[in-house]
Amino acid sequence: MSSPSLAQRLTAEAVGTAWLVLGGCGSAVLAAAFPGLGIGFAGVALAFGLTVLTMAFAIGHISGCHLNPAVSVGLTVAGRLPARDLLPYIIAQVIGAAVGAGVLYLIATGKPGFELGGFATNGYGEHSPGGYSMTAAFVCEVVLTFFFLFVILGSTDERAPGKLAPIAIGLCLTLIHLISIPVTNTSVNPARSTAPALFVGGAATQQLWLFWLAPIVGAAIAGIVYPLVAGRVSPSK
Repeated sequence: MSSPSLAQRLTAEAVGTAWLVLGGCGSAVLAAAFPGLGIGFAGVALAFGLTVLTMAFAIGHISGCHLNPAVSVGLTVAGRLPARDLLPYIIAQVIGAAVGAGVLYLIATGKPGFELGGFATNGYGEHSPGGYSMTAAFVCEVVLTFFFLFVILGSTDERAPGKLAPIAIGLCLTLIHLISIPVTNTSVNPARSTAPALFVGGAATQQLWLFWLAPIVGAAIAGIVYPLVAGRVSPSK
């Protein structure tokens, strides 16, 4: 069987990232705030984890299911993704995320009296859910993205158990959200942060630099550290 073409891989990344934004951000915008039946932080965290888990089974064999520019950077640093594919992957992910946010916006605005508000954007300072500083937000995003990439690299190593990587990765993202929703509303993904910011503007776009820089730094560090710890970088087949 021939390997998927670059166009097929990029399409898979766009579709997968749209699902991540629609499922994860959608749970925050639509379900978490529903009067009397809100799913809360835990529900939103689980929703984000489930989007990655489900899509990893669906497209992991096509594109690797990165769904995240930081993940693609980390995998490139670790030698898992050819450098020539990095920019196309990032572009596809951002486009997919924007489509997911656009669909969510169309659904959300179908309710009379809907107010856009934060629209699941990320932020620090007065735009942090818990009022955390820029420094706290930066450290949180760097460290949690590092651990996210470390789990991704480890669970997809050819020596890892069977085909359980999607479960480990999805649960890892769930845990990350449980930790960091109060701090930044959880990014660890520049595409996820960019998409809702396009609709909100203002502080959401002004603070977007942190939600690109910090996850990429954390992912790049993991891409260096994991091969040093593991001794090999071969992905599972």
